[in-house]
Amino acid sequence: MPTLLGSETWDHVIPAKVAELAINTRYFAVEDLKSARRYLRKLDRTFPIDKSTFFILNKNTLPTDLSAMLAPLRNGHNVAIISEAGCPGVADPGADLVALAHQRGDFVSPLTGPSSILLGLMASGFNGQSFCFNGYIPKERKKRVFTFKDYEREVSKTGQTQIFMETPFRNNNLLEDLLNECLDATFLCIACDLTLPTERVQTMTVAEWREKAFDLNKRPTMFLIGKPFAM
Repeated sequence: MPTLLGSETWDHVIPAKVAELAINTRYFAVEDLKSARRYLRKLDRTFPIDKSTFFILNKNTLPTDLSAMLAPLRNGHNVAIISEAGCPGVADPGADLVALAHQRGDFVSPLTGPSSILLGLMASGFNGQSFCFNGYIPKERKKRVFTFKDYEREVSKTGQTQIFMETPFRNNNLLEDLLNECLDATFLCIACDLTLPTERVQTMTVAEWREKAFDLNKRPTMFLIGKPFAM
């Protein structure tokens, strides 16, 4: 069950049917309890938090804890997985629980909602037929510089779009390294604050970005290196 990417309103990114299903669900496997409760109350101010059950599903969850999260299914109840932002199981926890549900023969249904990865790709102008989401960029500068070069080579060789991200408070450092280390002609797309009123998506060459870079500090951002598809 997708959740918001940070916006205060939901009706422009969450379909009404998904919101209705969320409001009528009472069992949730959530990455972050506080954000999940806040999301449900945004969907319905009267949502019965106290009458609902929340299981914590994050990187620290033990495999032995997963079966209990699926127990309500045996009594005919839905169980919704909600990550901290966007789509669960896509660069977020959830895949292990879904895999267990498949092993047990339970019905699994993905619901429509925002994914910053796909939204960034959609708005980039890059190859959407072949792309790779690489997750978080290495923290060590030497390794990340090698990573940039790998991305550039892959784009040049195959045209495959390379998508990656950084912790929001380190975005400016990442952008600085990209502009210092990547080739002038490399095309870089920056997609920040997706679905928010401050949303901005821009694709330019690295040389152009050096003249027009803007502050990304603490703004959720997807970075993409690719080749404009019409080229």
